[in-house]
Amino acid sequence: MPEYSKSPQRISQLTDQQYRVTQRDETEPPFSNAYWDNKAPGIYVDVVSGEPLFASIDKYDSRTGWPSFTRPLESGHVVERPDTSHGMVRVEVRSAQGDSHLGHLFPDGPSDHGGLRYCINSASLRFVPLEDLEQEGYGQYRSVFETTEEDAAESR
Repeated sequence: MPEYSKSPQRISQLTDQQYRVTQRDETEPPFSNAYWDNKAPGIYVDVVSGEPLFASIDKYDSRTGWPSFTRPLESGHVVERPDTSHGMVRVEVRSAQGDSHLGHLFPDGPSDHGGLRYCINSASLRFVPLEDLEQEGYGQYRSVFETTEEDAAESR
């Protein structure tokens, strides 16, 4: 299993927006970010540490303008913390090893998939397309998509 970590070198390579979101806990604008409407198969990893966070099979259109997921790819890579900023009570979502601010967790997701919505900033993510999983070191996650492909073939 690869090691995922935050390093000064990785932090220095972030764009201004990636830095503000992941390191200063800011939120990017809705509907004008990289992945809110991405429908390609693949996984989303922490832009800082490379930790695998979410899979496209768990992504859905929440109509909020940010990428939304029903669950993390691996629960141990996502940390939930209370957030009382801005006069609200919310649950902040951060990456475990990179300690990147990812977004927030809300209890208004699709009820047939657990009822949770992980509302995530695109600026905190890097998308790894399904066809690139092996070469980028995420080959173990291919099985997530193979099960889905088999289920789809069986339902035909």
